[in-house]
Amino acid sequence: MKNIKDYDLEQLKQELTNIGEKPFRAEQIFKWLYVEKVHSFDEMTNLSLELREKLKQNYDMCNYSIVRKLESKDGTKKYLFGLSDGNAIESVLMQYHFGKTVCVSSQIGCKMGCKFCASTGIAFVRSLTSGEIVEQIIAIEQDIGEKISNVVFMGIGEPFDNYDNVMNAIKILNNQKGLNIGARHISISTSGIVPKIYQFADENVQCTLSISLHSANNETRSSMMPVNNAYNIQELIKACKYYISKTNKRISFEYALAKDNNDNQKAADELVELLHGMLCHVNLIPINKIENGKYIKSSNENIIKFRDYLNSKGITATIRRELGSDIDAACGQLRRKNLK
Repeated sequence: MKNIKDYDLEQLKQELTNIGEKPFRAEQIFKWLYVEKVHSFDEMTNLSLELREKLKQNYDMCNYSIVRKLESKDGTKKYLFGLSDGNAIESVLMQYHFGKTVCVSSQIGCKMGCKFCASTGIAFVRSLTSGEIVEQIIAIEQDIGEKISNVVFMGIGEPFDNYDNVMNAIKILNNQKGLNIGARHISISTSGIVPKIYQFADENVQCTLSISLHSANNETRSSMMPVNNAYNIQELIKACKYYISKTNKRISFEYALAKDNNDNQKAADELVELLHGMLCHVNLIPINKIENGKYIKSSNENIIKFRDYLNSKGITATIRRELGSDIDAACGQLRRKNLK
């Protein structure tokens, strides 16, 4: 059965037309789904009984159940959601001074094989549909009774490996008649799937693009991220420069610092040379320890030194605040494991 949350508003109007209903009903349904956040078609009381029955016969509503919720000492919450097909995904709620942010997953498992990411340890099952992505935000809003202000596509999976569903989910999130999360409050992180960066640039959406870079050296980056063997740093930077020229938007480069790997002076010099003159920002991430992982977090002193050196060379760099590491909810730690 089709998930009614897989459709943006215009697609939903077409769906209703296809089953013999007036398109304006789509806006009513959209409000019930994303403003009122009902759990069943029976709760849509301004629809006729006949239409509600028709909806029940043709569509599912994809309501998530919370299998497990863990709360960090810093207030970060990690959710394990059960899906209708028996699979599970993890999402993270983070509290910042500017509001509440949800880190969503876009796939069940991941194909990318990044050596510093816990998701590498689980087999890829499938991509999430648009509705399954959106439902993560709805379920968390319902749980906490508050509105989510920001969404980051940095959970399990590679968003650009599920491009169409992710872009459609953004349309649903962004719609003013629904969840109404501004595009500038949505960030998408990719490990560097170059063709999709060009495609994303041409769409010129207002979301923030983040690139998992982690090294300015092909040999080091390939050892950390197998995707670099398909799309090397030179190809990646060329695509990034196209994105900047097309959108006039700044790119955020994510750089996870690992001791004795990519945190030395040579690595810093290579990064400065690579990014010189680009409209960009470097987000330095203290790499998190994962099960069976070979990388160790760089020292705090070294991380600060690395940041200060980049800034002294005109490359804007900040250190990402570490949230949720005590519940394995920090960057790179999501695994989709069914916690006991």
